[in-house]
Amino acid sequence: MKTDSIREETRKWEKALAKVSAQTYCLRLYVSGSTPKSSRAIANIKRICEEYLKGRYTLEVIDIYQQPVLARGEQIIAAPTLIKRLPLPLRKFIGDMAHTDKILLGLDLTPVGLSENADGKTKRANNRD
Repeated sequence: MKTDSIREETRKWEKALAKVSAQTYCLRLYVSGSTPKSSRAIANIKRICEEYLKGRYTLEVIDIYQQPVLARGEQIIAAPTLIKRLPLPLRKFIGDMAHTDKILLGLDLTPVGLSENADGKTKRANNRD
């Protein structure tokens, strides 16, 4: 009896986990022309997506000079800006996307080398804190 209950809970948990791992990330990167910072942001976010979200993301790169209406609609105040539209919650990142750990945390992904301690705070696995 108790075993059946545990099996059922395990099945529910595995189903929920599979659903989360199969989520598609919808990302928009707003850049300002072909500046070095914009080029770095494009390269960095493509690298991050291919490494951690391979096959589970869409990335749309939008030049705010060519499509200013879209930038105004999203209230873009700086470029480059990455917007994670899905999965919710919506998140915004500003800069050249060079801080992979921060981007992964913002995307609700756990970067390699980081772990959660007992109070839920993320820290580097080799920290002595």
